[in-house]
Amino acid sequence: MRKNIVAGNWKMNTTLQEGVALAKEINEALKTTETHCDVIIATPFTHLVSVVNSVEASRIGVGAENCADKAEGAFTGEVSARMVASTGAKYVILGHSERRAYYHETADILKEKVTLALENGLTPIFCVGEVLAEREAEQHFDVVAAQVKDSLFNLTAEDFAKIIIAYEPVWAIGTGKTATADQAQEIHAFIRKTIAEKYGNEIADNTSILYGGSCKPSNAAELFAKPDVDGGLIGGAALKASDFMGIITAF
Repeated sequence: MRKNIVAGNWKMNTTLQEGVALAKEINEALKTTETHCDVIIATPFTHLVSVVNSVEASRIGVGAENCADKAEGAFTGEVSARMVASTGAKYVILGHSERRAYYHETADILKEKVTLALENGLTPIFCVGEVLAEREAEQHFDVVAAQVKDSLFNLTAEDFAKIIIAYEPVWAIGTGKTATADQAQEIHAFIRKTIAEKYGNEIADNTSILYGGSCKPSNAAELFAKPDVDGGLIGGAALKASDFMGIITAF
């Protein structure tokens, strides 16, 4: 069944001690707040075990921000999906625009990561989205469709049903720009239609599609009111408990 989800992506922020304190603050706030969505926080690898042990699994799901495209072996500095799962984390963000841009992650690399994540019981939060030049050239539909198809459409229907999609207009990440609620709805509906053409309406209707571009307490309610926007993948606003809670309570 399709879920409303608010997921925080901490990126390369917080020390271990700061991260544990933030996780505990969010956990405590959730105890006294009526929520209508699942809550996930994705932390740096160094924080995973400590954060898992600092929050209640019934309130907060914990995820990694990435995993390797190899199962194991001589890959110094990499962290495998199996390692992530062994920490107690349940989710992993894959295909984030920063990974694509700065670390040259291709569709084939991401296909391997998705497969390994699923094999190890992790739920991928798979990111798609266009850069400003692609949006201005009206190529955003083609770009997003290719990102979904090239890395996910090899999956069985059963496995695809485990995926969470996050649409992130790259031009709106950390820039203060935000896609309008209507723009977000338009492309979320397009993504759902693309999924339906491959896997059928039932799976498409049950796929959670999150918005991931400068979502904050002031615009979350308008975005989340759209029928195909099922929540948010939150960056900067996830680093302050009050802001993150403001987005959670927008549902």
